[in-house]
Amino acid sequence: MLSLPAPAKLNLFLHITGRRDNGYHELQTCFQLLDYGDQLEFERVDSPAINLESNLNSVAAEDNLIIKAAVLLQQHAQVQSGATIKLTKKLPLGAGLGGGSSDAATTLLALNKLWNCGLTTDELVELGLTLGADVPVFIRGHSAWAEGVGEKLTAMALPEPWYVVISPNCQVSTEQIFCHEQLTRNSSTITIPAFPFQGVFSENRNDCEAVAIKLYPEIGAALNWLNNYAPARMTGTGSSIFASFDTRAAAEQVLADLPGELKGFIAQGINKSPVLQALRFN
Repeated sequence: MLSLPAPAKLNLFLHITGRRDNGYHELQTCFQLLDYGDQLEFERVDSPAINLESNLNSVAAEDNLIIKAAVLLQQHAQVQSGATIKLTKKLPLGAGLGGGSSDAATTLLALNKLWNCGLTTDELVELGLTLGADVPVFIRGHSAWAEGVGEKLTAMALPEPWYVVISPNCQVSTEQIFCHEQLTRNSSTITIPAFPFQGVFSENRNDCEAVAIKLYPEIGAALNWLNNYAPARMTGTGSSIFASFDTRAAAEQVLADLPGELKGFIAQGINKSPVLQALRFN
């Protein structure tokens, strides 16, 4: 039995700098990992079956990234074994927190170990990218500057503040955001040294935020509420918004005021995924 976390992420900013001929968007972003997320348990079985038990039943098996990741690795490494996987889901769907991508990454890392596949991190990243653009950052396990479609990563040592993360009662469609005619797709590129980590809110933005608010007014209402306490921003293309605080106590005070129609949690930014540490000692 192998029990591993699947941490969430925040996009501290998100600039869309272009669009490829295949429809994928070129972007620049900075991923910060969080000490909060889903939890998965893995057990190797002798048959090739992949069985998933979960407290989340709203995702069909053929669309579930955990099953997709397990089958992909199984076929790639020509493994005859299977696995029973148990998911304890804490991160909301369509929230921009990378929950599905992180689950897929943890699955690839865990089963690579349990099945003795022997794939390198680079090989796992290559597989993971076929499942989603956010999967590589979770496989590499470091907060990072990202370019391309999100797969060109440079590990970063970021400040590690406390965040209040709020998820309005809506599930955002990434495809709908990226296809919207009003989406900004021509942001100027910036360099890593020019990125003001301490001044992220004043100098940078999430290019998807305006379209998301237009399509999902609940996001705008949540942003207006959280902005009363600290500068707030949407993460990724999802519904969740966040603001940073210097101490856990300050973040707890804000969360205590959260209106009843909103859900939220407190997490600390981290630079290294707990999955890496857990695998080292298992």
